[in-house]
Amino acid sequence: MSGKPKLHYFNGRGRMESIRWLLAAAGVEFEECFLETKDDLTKLQKDGSLLFQQVPMVEIDGMKMVQSRAIGNYIATKYNLYGNDLKERALIDMYVEAVIDLNELLMTHAFQPADKKAQHFATIMDKATNRYFPVYEKVLKDHGQDFLVGNRFSKADVQLLETLLMAEECKPDILAKFPFLQSFKARISNIPTIKKFLQPGSQRKPPLHEKDVPKLMKIFH
Repeated sequence: MSGKPKLHYFNGRGRMESIRWLLAAAGVEFEECFLETKDDLTKLQKDGSLLFQQVPMVEIDGMKMVQSRAIGNYIATKYNLYGNDLKERALIDMYVEAVIDLNELLMTHAFQPADKKAQHFATIMDKATNRYFPVYEKVLKDHGQDFLVGNRFSKADVQLLETLLMAEECKPDILAKFPFLQSFKARISNIPTIKKFLQPGSQRKPPLHEKDVPKLMKIFH
């Protein structure tokens, strides 16, 4: 039996993508078991693998973990991506929770009805450039270090980079007014484990497109 974590989810980003990013950043190889049909999901539900009847689910260290934040926290703690003390961990949690808020908006864009897409896109741009990115820009400027918390690579750096790249997929020049975020993106992207994950052929997933939505709806609804 393989000792690698095993990820159960559909073959796409969704709420598993941040978990993939964390494992990749830690240099941990993982396997993936993709849900292709509603029956695949039902089987996991019926055999007791899903505590709350939903994915993502990760088999790791003899556990079948669900709830993406719990999984992420476990991985971050296990692989020393969670700060040096309680205060650093609190900062990491604050930064990550805000990233998740923006990430949710980015993830759900493909699911918006045609008549709501323009407004949803405008909301993403407004919140990214007026609420979230200015905060991280100021943190990096005031902190004066390579990383968001302390001077050590953490879960917060990983998940901010993931979301910056997703935002650039929506609008390539979205970081134009944020020089510290641009430098951060370049710097974190060059960490060897991250650089490897950003290469073609890695387990990083492409953006979700409208054509993918019907297949997902058949699995989850």
